[in-house]
Amino acid sequence: MILPRTGLALSIGLLSMAVATTTPGTARAQATSAAAPGVYRLYVGTYTGGNGPDRSRGIYLLDLDTRSGELTEPQLAAESTDPSFLAIHPNGEFLYAANESGAILGRNDGGVSAFAIDSTTGKLTPLNQQLSAGSGPCHLIVDREGKNVLVANYGSGSFACLPIGRDGKLRPSESHVQHRGHSANSARQGGPHAHSINLDSANRFAFVADLGLDGVHGYAYNPEEGFLPRPPIVAAVKPGSGPRHFAFHPGGRFAYVINEMANTINAFAYDADSGSLSTIQVVSTLPDGFHGQSWTADIHVHPSGRFLYGSNRGHDSIAIFAIDPTTGRLTPIGHESTQGKMPRNFAIDPTGTWLLAENQDSDSIVQFRIDPARGTLAATGRRVKVARPVCIQMIPKPAGAGR
Repeated sequence: MILPRTGLALSIGLLSMAVATTTPGTARAQATSAAAPGVYRLYVGTYTGGNGPDRSRGIYLLDLDTRSGELTEPQLAAESTDPSFLAIHPNGEFLYAANESGAILGRNDGGVSAFAIDSTTGKLTPLNQQLSAGSGPCHLIVDREGKNVLVANYGSGSFACLPIGRDGKLRPSESHVQHRGHSANSARQGGPHAHSINLDSANRFAFVADLGLDGVHGYAYNPEEGFLPRPPIVAAVKPGSGPRHFAFHPGGRFAYVINEMANTINAFAYDADSGSLSTIQVVSTLPDGFHGQSWTADIHVHPSGRFLYGSNRGHDSIAIFAIDPTTGRLTPIGHESTQGKMPRNFAIDPTGTWLLAENQDSDSIVQFRIDPARGTLAATGRRVKVARPVCIQMIPKPAGAGR
């Protein structure tokens, strides 16, 4: 049942949820222009700031030829303040950035910026900005119908739904959730820290990994109404783990969360009817015998569904696992150095051929070829320089488009 579009309050255990909903604008139809064979545009989100000549100025753009692996030199696509995480509209015409800091609409808490994508050059034109209904927005997605941007706020431990207009501009959030509570580590978990937000393939449930509450919280979602006022479904992890990023298996039966503080991954069985997650396994992302400081960051499932990858900051590696297609359980395969420092995030191209590791503290993106049979990684020798890279998002490059 969809409730009327009025404000209401709901308290569930450690959570307090305030919900108000609205009908977002209708998204544009899926883009139908032909794409250049095997070539993708890569948009790179970064942390800006600093005074040196090599500092980041915003969002960068380069091309990847998935047949040869060739990477072009990055160019500035748009200036923006700390556009750390990016999301692209399903029609390929708009891009959205989570600005973790900076002044937006008279506030200094950060927010979300909307851009139009030039189909010929790939450059970005600013459309507008909106507050994220919280502080420190660190992750965002566009829903599968292209009607809303969903954004997670690390600083305030909240998340919000921002409707998208026909012109790609964002409207203010009228559907948001504020988490309450704390967990075992008083230094890192004295309050909630929503670190990522994801949707299932049916666009029915939104999942928020909250580092401060040691849980993945599932919420009923409707593109027309936003987050629905129903009790959340919580998949708890071991206290002190600090869940960070979340990924579904392409088959839809399994999901995985990477835990920043414990350097572990929880494998879940997923019930698509109820939206519930059940832990089936917990594995370490670090090799036996490693005793240094390290924190996990990103997690991705290979497009084939056969392998899973997670990044370790400190050990500075990608942890590689095989996925059992029947049970969803993980078997460690090994680790590959990212050839840089602090691999905050990484990306796998849609063909499953290339992995691009972003070394935030080395200002580099390093390319690896993925072995399709074993899942192992081999450095290609290709790397590009981007200051403080955080996120990569890809779309097909239109045929005939230049730079």
